[in-house]
Amino acid sequence: MRTIRVPLVVTALAAALTLTACDGKSGDDGAKNAASDCVVAVEVGPGNAATMAGDTGNVPVTVTNRGSNLCTFRAFPGVELTGGGSSWSVAQEKDAKPAKVPLRKGEAATFTITYVRGDGGSLSAPAKTVKITIPGAGDAKSYPWSYGDVALKTKNTPDASVGPIQVAGD
Repeated sequence: MRTIRVPLVVTALAAALTLTACDGKSGDDGAKNAASDCVVAVEVGPGNAATMAGDTGNVPVTVTNRGSNLCTFRAFPGVELTGGGSSWSVAQEKDAKPAKVPLRKGEAATFTITYVRGDGGSLSAPAKTVKITIPGAGDAKSYPWSYGDVALKTKNTPDASVGPIQVAGD
């Protein structure tokens, strides 16, 4: 019996490691991530744009698993707004807790960037680009920000937040 149990334990361990190899890892924009073999596509917007200064807008971001491996996320994405030679890190949504989000091939997850529209003055971030880092995917990728200036709480703090990655439709 012991001879049979050892191979079963080894087989079970190998299977478990294979299934969790992507845990918290992903590629982005269709690029293969060598560490995890997860391949994802990222789509920003279209958003519910804030049209006037002081209005709140929401920009959904969709992450779709394009690879054959199971990819699991359990984190907030990194988000940074850039423009005019400056950059502003977007804070995580207060009181939000990331949940474990497994994605099979073709399945999608989302997160939302919420922001307050700036008035173009000294307490506005003239954002032109949003840099997004998918947890475990390595370097950030940049996307156009077409939602106007973002209000600033302070010189370095945008009036914006990013929610955790969650199952699409939640």
